[in-house]
Amino acid sequence: MFIRNRLFLIVFLFSFLGFSQNETKKDAKVGLVLSGGGAKGLAHIGAIKAIEEAGVRVDYIGGTSMGAIVGALYAAGYSPKQLDSIFQETDFDVLLQDRIPRSAMSFYEKNSYEKYAVALPFNKFRLSFPTSLSKGQNLYNLLSQLLFNVNDVEDFNDLSIPFFCMATDVETGDPIKLDKGYLPRALAASAAIPSFFEPVFNDDRVLVDGGVINNYPVDEVKEMGADIIIGVDVQDSLATRDELSSATDVLVQINYYNTINAMKEKLKKTDLHIKPNIKPYSVLSFGKGKEIIESGYVAAEEKKGTLDSIAQLQIKKPVMRYPGKIVDSFLIDRLSFEGNDKFTRAYLKGKLRYTTEEYTTFDKINQGMSNLAATNNFNSVRYELRPNKEGYQLTVPIVERHTDMFLKLGVHYDGLYKTAALLNITKKHLFFDDDNMYVDFIVGDNIRYNLEYYVDKGFYWSFGLKSRYNSFDRNVSFDFVEEKAGDPPLPEVNKLDVKLSDITNQVYMQTVWKEEFTFGVGLEHKFLKIETETIADDEGDEIVLENDNYFSTYGFLKFDSLDNKYFPSKGFYFDGDFHLYLLSTNISNDFSEFSVAKAKMGFATPIYKNLSFDFFAEGGFKFGDTEVNSFDFILGGWGNDFIKNITPFLGYDYLSFGGDSFVKATFNVDWEFVKQNHLNFTANVANAGDNIFERGEWFTLPTYTGYSVGYGYESFIGPLQAKVNWSPETDDTLFTISIGFWF
Repeated sequence: MFIRNRLFLIVFLFSFLGFSQNETKKDAKVGLVLSGGGAKGLAHIGAIKAIEEAGVRVDYIGGTSMGAIVGALYAAGYSPKQLDSIFQETDFDVLLQDRIPRSAMSFYEKNSYEKYAVALPFNKFRLSFPTSLSKGQNLYNLLSQLLFNVNDVEDFNDLSIPFFCMATDVETGDPIKLDKGYLPRALAASAAIPSFFEPVFNDDRVLVDGGVINNYPVDEVKEMGADIIIGVDVQDSLATRDELSSATDVLVQINYYNTINAMKEKLKKTDLHIKPNIKPYSVLSFGKGKEIIESGYVAAEEKKGTLDSIAQLQIKKPVMRYPGKIVDSFLIDRLSFEGNDKFTRAYLKGKLRYTTEEYTTFDKINQGMSNLAATNNFNSVRYELRPNKEGYQLTVPIVERHTDMFLKLGVHYDGLYKTAALLNITKKHLFFDDDNMYVDFIVGDNIRYNLEYYVDKGFYWSFGLKSRYNSFDRNVSFDFVEEKAGDPPLPEVNKLDVKLSDITNQVYMQTVWKEEFTFGVGLEHKFLKIETETIADDEGDEIVLENDNYFSTYGFLKFDSLDNKYFPSKGFYFDGDFHLYLLSTNISNDFSEFSVAKAKMGFATPIYKNLSFDFFAEGGFKFGDTEVNSFDFILGGWGNDFIKNITPFLGYDYLSFGGDSFVKATFNVDWEFVKQNHLNFTANVANAGDNIFERGEWFTLPTYTGYSVGYGYESFIGPLQAKVNWSPETDDTLFTISIGFWF
């Protein structure tokens, strides 16, 4: 190959120079072909660096998938050094998995994201699967930011280096050459790996990865006018029988047949073929980006002699216009939406948190796009930024999802509810375009359900209704139950097996601000039944400690900017709730109005690298002349999302102590020693009892203390956690585990 390249260049040199000194020397045009290959395409950066160092001027670029992305950035003016820095600093886990920041989710969406392990489309009562693992939103946001300097370019031939990329029409299988339009959208289409990224809608076509049909567009580059073709090829070769060890390997091999066979002819049209050693890497080896980039540089350097000869055939030397730092802020003077049918402009603007005629940043725009993506109402939200009169026009072409029903699943185990399996049906657009309804059926050791209907008006007043049934039974200390039971006195035993049933129905209205803050008011009906089979009355029936309905009005105020519900490393949290109980069917007929107020607040902050600290303080009190003890605050155990006024407290078993008021503080240090693996140490302290605020006991040394050492793993079904916790007051050591999201 080396000899053939040298002979070609000698012949080419003579054809350009001619045999007469009077003939004008012709300037050789060089076309660069960059193949697709996922992470292996990072080798293009190293190859371009060597090509540029040899003094070769690239006149045309054609690429596919990752080759298209690298080629477009180079054509837009980025240097190989800048490209190296960009890709070294990119978090590809976030980029590829499309992790939507928690701050972009509304409280409704946070609840859904942190409850269900699997969500499947459920159309016309037929179960289907998502068309992709990722919408590609984060990749698109990054490309839009990096290519902001050329957002006025409609024809890709007007870039510093004329450029095109290849995509595939998913409906016809035709190869599509993209050389006009909005560059980030074209690149997203070229890199839309089938089943991994969502297909891209572009000019009434549905496009996927160009590598499906044309992964090495050499003919198209020659048609642009290239005299010499340099091809950087990061495609895999066909695997041997020993390497085909799984069904996936066989399917990938079959998919490569056309591509590999087509390369035999395409290589004949390639004057300099650069083949980096990418065999040790896969399409997802982004964590080895530095090595892959270096492999591209080494492969091109091995052809340095040929590259030097090509440079000698060019009269005009390369002149690159490298873009400087992307502007920090810019003016949006027009905002338009395209393609919205079910969702109003007001709803979309509310999610974007944006008004025109103000300066903004890419962080704010990306936040807004994440807000829209987090609703799961759209297949894609790929915006366009174009120069306008005084600033830029932000156009948001959206593709609404036709799927409005989902089947969602979850599993869980903990020490209170024991085993639980969750089946959810979610229906959108039931009565209105912007409503949601979901029903949770929870089966296992304790049967439960949750139902919510919610009309989402964004930052306008929204309204909804909830209904919930919750039950569990638990052995608790007799002394504690006797203290709360009142009259008549109970026979003395060591432990009572108490079963609690809670039916709560609510109607409410609320407003949100920036997805992180919500305020609301509502009306509530609650039915409580507390009974025990451990002891019986004179007639042999089980004793019922509570069997009443309560009617109240309530208000709530929440702020949640934590980045993770279970392992927060930054953000703030506040949750305040006030209930005024107005009526009751109290069996003793001695009910009088009373109120319950409680609040929890705290923060999380990084300390060093993957080490973080969080602190939460909470408290509550009941006031009013009432003998109702079933609304007291009960502490003990470990977990999340408990009902009523039950509060976890490490070092004590569930439902161990409490009173009509309490204060509690929790300190936690968490170390993510390996990605998604956590070690943590927790300490909590509390005072609890009757009238502790009136007696000033809330500000004294804590009566109750507890500590724990734990391990947690962030799995797809939710956190898997284990804790060893203890308290110096009881001298007991408890081992607790939790599997899956809490619900």
